[in-house]
Amino acid sequence: MKKTLIHNYKIAEEFYQSVNVDINNSLNILSKIPISIHCWQGDDLKGFENKSEDLYSGGILATGNYYGRARNINELQSDIEKAFSMIPGKKRLALHAIYGDFEKKRVDRDKIGPAHFSSWIEWAKKNKVGLDFNPTFFSHPKSESGYTLANTNKKIRNFWIEHLKRSREIANFIGEQLNNCCINNIWIPDGEKDLTANKLYYRELLVDSLNKGLEKDFPRQNIKDSLESKLFGIGSESFVVGSHEFYLLYALKNNKMITFDIGHFHPTELISDKISAVLLFISGIVLHISRGVRWDSDHVPTFSEELVSIMSEIIRANALNKVFIGTDFFDASINRIGAWIIGARAVIKAILYALLEPTKKLKKYEFENKKFERLALIEALKTIPFESVWNYYLVLNNMPSDLGIIQEIRKYEIAVLEKRKDKK
Repeated sequence: MKKTLIHNYKIAEEFYQSVNVDINNSLNILSKIPISIHCWQGDDLKGFENKSEDLYSGGILATGNYYGRARNINELQSDIEKAFSMIPGKKRLALHAIYGDFEKKRVDRDKIGPAHFSSWIEWAKKNKVGLDFNPTFFSHPKSESGYTLANTNKKIRNFWIEHLKRSREIANFIGEQLNNCCINNIWIPDGEKDLTANKLYYRELLVDSLNKGLEKDFPRQNIKDSLESKLFGIGSESFVVGSHEFYLLYALKNNKMITFDIGHFHPTELISDKISAVLLFISGIVLHISRGVRWDSDHVPTFSEELVSIMSEIIRANALNKVFIGTDFFDASINRIGAWIIGARAVIKAILYALLEPTKKLKKYEFENKKFERLALIEALKTIPFESVWNYYLVLNNMPSDLGIIQEIRKYEIAVLEKRKDKK
């Protein structure tokens, strides 16, 4: 089988050489691009706060009840390691604040600190991965009204401002300890279910809260803050305080990054069209990649035309130093480790496809007004032996093929996940 894969790769190499694409250079670049993979696919976004009851306020919901979800840090880390063993290239892990090592003690979110994430830092060092962070503004009694940083109750608002401050302290500590910049991604659920008369007031409150929460400067080599918008959410169908326009302008004014979650826009909007427009003005873009089915359903990403277009725009703009690629989906209806692997591989596959594009040739056709030739080449690229290059990359990383992962995941399911069935 390995000989066949290498033979097919050589055939593909000849084709790519004919359009002036160096496959080995593309694979080398791909191997150095870190993908930030979210931890919450493994446990349906429950976290480890040891709370007495489950609260799912704030428009966050993982649907399905497939057995085997991780119930503690050890199980989650084991599942992540298994998933990472079948995801090629450099990896990072994105944590939410609710995933701290609280040692079975109740620690409210305005009291969390770096010590609660020291074990994650040691895990990251051991597994040679970077860490990113997310303050958690949902699934809490003080978020049940639908408002956090824009809450009209000053006491509640201050609680969440303190949570933001502490989350940034944690992210800074992570970046410092790992000598690897930690992206601190900020998303809040604030909004109204029905017609809203006080939109400007809520946004004034959010500006004030963000200004206070982001006031302290940290070394940019340790932490970079990014702001994530949303079109609407469950319980905020009519109004979301942190809209795309709001955060884009706030980020631009305050030298912060903007996060594009693929599911957080109108279904007919294309994120690929936004990248080059925003890159001209903002310090950086964070991507949260999922697959929206009827809007923000956070399905597992697949190797789609839009996903390829997003990666192509990044490569064409030579923007790998300004765009930080991550995943954000949670499907509890299928094997969770399998979901991680399929989603992350789809992202990496799309990046590879973009890296193998003869961009210089396409741009040359464009400048020479050879639009037929440009379109013809784009079409030809769709049927070239790209799969052979992808399979070769998996071989280089000693990883199973896209079909081979089925057997590997099934082995882990039998050996590990099935034993969690009857345990709380």
